[in-house]
Amino acid sequence: MTDQAFDTLQIHAGAEPDPATGARQVPIYQTTSYVFKDADHAARLFGLQEVGYIYSRLTNPTVSALAARVAALEGGVGAVCCSSGHAAQIMALFPLMGPGLNIVASTRLYGGTITQFSQTIKRFGWSCTFVDFDDLAALEAAVDDNTRAIFCESISNPGGYITDLPAVAAVANKVGLPLIVDNTLASPYLCRPIEHGATLVVHSATKYLTGNGTVTGGVIVDSGKFDWSASGKFPSLSAPEPAYHGLKFHEALGPMAFTFHSIAVGLRDLGMTMNPQGAHYTLMGIETLSLRMDKHVANAKAVAEWLAKDPRIDFVTWAGLPSSPWHERAERLCPKGAGALFTVAVKGGYEACVKLVNNLKLFSHVANLGDARSLIIHSASTTHRQLTEEQQIKAGAAPNVVRLSIGIENAADLIADLDQALAAATA
Repeated sequence: MTDQAFDTLQIHAGAEPDPATGARQVPIYQTTSYVFKDADHAARLFGLQEVGYIYSRLTNPTVSALAARVAALEGGVGAVCCSSGHAAQIMALFPLMGPGLNIVASTRLYGGTITQFSQTIKRFGWSCTFVDFDDLAALEAAVDDNTRAIFCESISNPGGYITDLPAVAAVANKVGLPLIVDNTLASPYLCRPIEHGATLVVHSATKYLTGNGTVTGGVIVDSGKFDWSASGKFPSLSAPEPAYHGLKFHEALGPMAFTFHSIAVGLRDLGMTMNPQGAHYTLMGIETLSLRMDKHVANAKAVAEWLAKDPRIDFVTWAGLPSSPWHERAERLCPKGAGALFTVAVKGGYEACVKLVNNLKLFSHVANLGDARSLIIHSASTTHRQLTEEQQIKAGAAPNVVRLSIGIENAADLIADLDQALAAATA
């Protein structure tokens, strides 16, 4: 099925009519457990000798359909769904890491990710070095013998910066490490990181994949292309697993090693499970992903071009503008559009940003993005509040900017709303 067009895959991948009832839409399998055929069947399932359903903390038919669909859209061999985008990041790192090990990550990341990597993962004995990924020499120099992954966002939150994925992947290949790319802001419709050298792709399915602000969820997609046994650095995947009688995941499962390990060990022990109703909402959202992303991008273009000409604005960071330093990358890596999230610097600084937020009528002031509705937030005082001002600036969330997530409303109405709010903010 993966040779079909994106628009077809977003509706059909991972789903067949229900064999029991003929239901055409994927049913919500609201169950915790599944009846085994007999004792031997149960033993084969628990021994990873047969694929099937045991308990919904591990696998569930609704959730499995979503995993298969996202894997097909991203061009991966398999995927694992979990409870949130943050959960997906920990799940992606879990098989790779151990006490005393580290990752190298871009400085241009969502504020919550920076906190997760700079603070929370220390409790696992892991650490992170943050580097400007435009400086490839610095990126390579930051890697040491204890580094186990390189992490970035395809389009960064909040500034809309475009990472040069092929260049970063070349460094990852040179040092023999997996490249993990958060593709939340692009979605697989605008960018497919695996085609540019990514090993793993993570998503907050909460955002564009679902597209309607109803549920949280995360997905990890495996390219199936990394050799987990080549260096001896990834024993969870290459060495005998005590919980499965010495099974070597990579040796036994090949390209599917990471996916099976994430289910059989990651979900089993961390329990970051996606619920089937949440998976159902996301499946329905994905059916219109290409249509929505085209509208998101068209609206973002109209709004960004209008703001860029407005004398009340210092700058706009949307990479689709020819004036953007990332415009060439956007055209090369995201030919269908540079996404619909960017920041705007308002003349008048912090106070003007607050007034702008408070005077908007159509834009919703929420801590989310990728909704059908247009959204705004002042990142420095909210999502990136926990960072120092220097970190905020490096992340693209300086005190004088607001983050816009452009929805699928009428573009003229959005511009009119911004116009009246800017008048109040800069009076």
